[in-house]
Amino acid sequence: MTTAALNIGQRLRGRLGTYTLTRQLYETVWLASNTQQEPVIIKAIRHARLENERQILKRFPDATVPFRALIDEIQEPRDPPALVLKHYDSHVGEVADKKGLSAREIRHVARRVLEALRILHENGYVHTDVKPDNIMVNLSPSEGGDGNMRFKDACLADFGNTVSVDSEYAVNGYPLGTPIFRSPETTLILPFGPPADVWSFGATLISLLYGEGFDIFRPDVPVDHELYVDKILTRFHQFFGPYPKTYLTLPGINDEVLELLIHIISTFPPEQRKPFQLASRTEISHRDRDFICKIMKLDPRDRPTVQELLDDDWFQEEVEEHEHGNEREAAGGSETT
Repeated sequence: MTTAALNIGQRLRGRLGTYTLTRQLYETVWLASNTQQEPVIIKAIRHARLENERQILKRFPDATVPFRALIDEIQEPRDPPALVLKHYDSHVGEVADKKGLSAREIRHVARRVLEALRILHENGYVHTDVKPDNIMVNLSPSEGGDGNMRFKDACLADFGNTVSVDSEYAVNGYPLGTPIFRSPETTLILPFGPPADVWSFGATLISLLYGEGFDIFRPDVPVDHELYVDKILTRFHQFFGPYPKTYLTLPGINDEVLELLIHIISTFPPEQRKPFQLASRTEISHRDRDFICKIMKLDPRDRPTVQELLDDDWFQEEVEEHEHGNEREAAGGSETT
């Protein structure tokens, strides 16, 4: 992965317009403005992931698709290759960590992410990196309290690691994505498919429900620690285990993986297990807890599909809140006699 030098104030010419760099956000991501002084995002890097993202976004150009939109492609300079993407105010993890999210906001974001995943899965793709930082949101001008909606828009972003279900990565197994949001099968470098995204969605939802920077599978050691991944696998067992006997028939399973899982189960003190299904109402509502438990199945074959999640009663509360809000507005606008 390499990047060529770009500088604040530099003008980049695309197919459709010209963009001026105003601030570097990350090593490969810049804030820029177009000729109408509207903000855009420039992603610039010499890496196959950028071309992969370009191809995915060009395949789904419909503005109604809840993906972060590709606006333009930079022509000059040609090095590094660069994409112009739609600007969003923030990612949902940042909002959740700072101020928390209302139930209505969480369901709105969850629905948008699932709708994006449904499109990918129906077309034979796996996103592989669903996490709070990759869910972009635009904020309404007014700050809402619980029951109100601060988000004008929400979408799924970062398709650099998106792969087809028949790719070498998916068929043979490869640890794509962010470790603490990866599915068990991806973490174990086993074949994976759409259920891997379902697990990542569930882990993301837990982080949004709890807020304050909480990530349930984050180990107590740094990322570069030799036991980092093993500790994540242990936390899978701690909260959603034990690993079921059906793992014996998982595609790609081998003796090395089985030995590792047996070691985790046999050496982890039973009294330290914290089954998520026993989480109290002081932590999380039972409705949210039960929805999470439907999702977080260690065996990918046991997880619901994205469509099944969209059809779940968990989203009924979102509909009821919307209907009650309309009723309150109607009542407030009527005259009493």
